[in-house]
Amino acid sequence: MTEQKQTSCTPREELYERIGKFQERLRKAGIQAALVVQKADLFYFSGTCQDAHLLIPTQGEPLLMVRKSYERALEDSALEKIIAVRSFKDIGSNIAGMLTGNGKIGMELDVLPVNLFSRYKKMLEPLEIVDVSGVIREIRMIKTPYEIDCLRDAASLTAEMFAEIPNFIEEGMTEIELSGKIELFLRVRGNQYPRIRAFNQELSIHILSGWNAAYPSYFDGPTGGSGVNSSSPIGSGYKKIGRNEPILIDYGPVLNGYMVDHTRIYSFGPLSDKLMEAHNTALEIKRRIAREAKPGLDGKDLYDIAIGMAEQSGFAQHFMGYGVSFIGHGVGLELDELPVIARNYSIKMQPGMTIALEPKFIFPDEGTVGIEDTFLVTENGLEPFIPALDDAIQIL
Repeated sequence: MTEQKQTSCTPREELYERIGKFQERLRKAGIQAALVVQKADLFYFSGTCQDAHLLIPTQGEPLLMVRKSYERALEDSALEKIIAVRSFKDIGSNIAGMLTGNGKIGMELDVLPVNLFSRYKKMLEPLEIVDVSGVIREIRMIKTPYEIDCLRDAASLTAEMFAEIPNFIEEGMTEIELSGKIELFLRVRGNQYPRIRAFNQELSIHILSGWNAAYPSYFDGPTGGSGVNSSSPIGSGYKKIGRNEPILIDYGPVLNGYMVDHTRIYSFGPLSDKLMEAHNTALEIKRRIAREAKPGLDGKDLYDIAIGMAEQSGFAQHFMGYGVSFIGHGVGLELDELPVIARNYSIKMQPGMTIALEPKFIFPDEGTVGIEDTFLVTENGLEPFIPALDDAIQIL
């Protein structure tokens, strides 16, 4: 018996709707075309993650040029024009055949390495390469109904995971053991590895307990973790899970490329009054932001509300950990999408945004408490992806 291939094809009309929005932005900016190469963006506009270049002109049909694997790209993508190429020379020849003159061509300069930029610059002459990464991220920031359904699927898997956590945790087990059980549970249900756009921000699984959830790392987030060694100094380590300490489960399952992000706190036995009070403050902050975040409101104003509540609680110095100045971030194909709810970062709430709100308090040598939930911005405000998920600390 032959196993059925597990593949998810983005609908044709979905791809062309996204491409149409991008083409409109390119025309307004006076850019002839864009050459998309980054994996998440390539998947967003073409439906495939094969080794390929997608040329999107301001008018007409895009061209997907595939080096490897052409056959799989044909299976994945619903685009009309898909061709096989062998080299940069082939790519350049095809682009030269579609574009004329010395106008502008857009690329994702936020992620493109300098050595590759130099090759593209030479290949694309006399065209001028300009940055369109911001435009792409803004388009991706507003999710379509299809994408929202994908996110709901990921959220459903998250709810299943949290329901099973009490069956996985054992007092005295290591964080790595718990992480392995959770990862196996998710993996056999189709979980994929999350993507993150920022340079050198490799992602690890934040399943942490006690002091290790407050152990600093390079990661641009409120929690860190020791990791298993200095070559991967983040996330779960060999620390054993003990009593009367917070156990943080911060995980974003990924299905069909799309991820959500949620955090819950567990404990064997009660936590100190201080930690409980800080956790309840985090819940109040999340609920207040969820009420206030209506379309048109500026994200920096939401951040200011959160900071004000943290200061009133007396725990401000522990809010959001080490050098972190945000309380929420977008999710979708990548963990660090727009919008960002951050200090001095102005961005208006719009329907279709998806935001992971994560007010947390980090206490060195004691642990982390707080919450994270992913929300959809609607015309009426924020709608949680998992409405029934309990956000109180679960005492085991």
